[in-house]
Amino acid sequence: MTEVFIGGVLGKMGRQVTAMMAETPDLTVVGGLVPAAAAPTAFPVFAQLDQIDVTADVWVDFTIPTAARANAEYALTHGMDVVIGTSGLTQADETALGELAQAKGKHALIVPNFAISAVLMMQFAAKAAKYFPDAEVVEVHHSDKLDAPSGTARATAKLISQARQHAPLAPHQDAPARGEWLDDVPVHALRLPGYVAQEEVLFGATGESLSIKQVSFDRSSFMAGVALAVRQVAKLPAALTIGLDSLL
Repeated sequence: MTEVFIGGVLGKMGRQVTAMMAETPDLTVVGGLVPAAAAPTAFPVFAQLDQIDVTADVWVDFTIPTAARANAEYALTHGMDVVIGTSGLTQADETALGELAQAKGKHALIVPNFAISAVLMMQFAAKAAKYFPDAEVVEVHHSDKLDAPSGTARATAKLISQARQHAPLAPHQDAPARGEWLDDVPVHALRLPGYVAQEEVLFGATGESLSIKQVSFDRSSFMAGVALAVRQVAKLPAALTIGLDSLL
């Protein structure tokens, strides 16, 4: 049995993860963290890190970027491995968490997207970028998402850039409508009600085009990835790993 503590336990993702684990025999939630008073639950819920008096095998974090690093540092220094679904962490945050995980002999995993289809979409995009260096990313998320572009879009742009074998033909343009250039890939972020998450990568070349698209219709699409990450995080190196593909 893997015992799990959830940061952001009463948020939309936290509730979905809790419900999934209640129906999963080998995973159990032993506690949660929320920034305000919470309604009664089947496990203790704390408002502050210094109030926590339970431990777990894995801390799963679905909070906000300003809280996620502190939460992960608490978990790593209290004997827990960490799975972070919160996007928006900086490079400095990632470096610090990686160093702490290594020092403590624990495992930290940051996952830009838990949907298996999203992981495959990024892998397919990296393969295509070897032959189509001209690419743009369009991502759409729900209107409450705080960061833009998303962690998935940033990871996709990085993979495309790393996989390119030739420079793009289209010139770099700084016009506002061209989106944000990440690793020399234009990324366009849309925030609209009614959406959960989707991303499309469009490739262009002389006389042809290619598009790769992934859609999450609801948050249940992320649950298989969350369960996989929690079960397997301890098998990763004692350091920081980024991406669910490391477990596939």
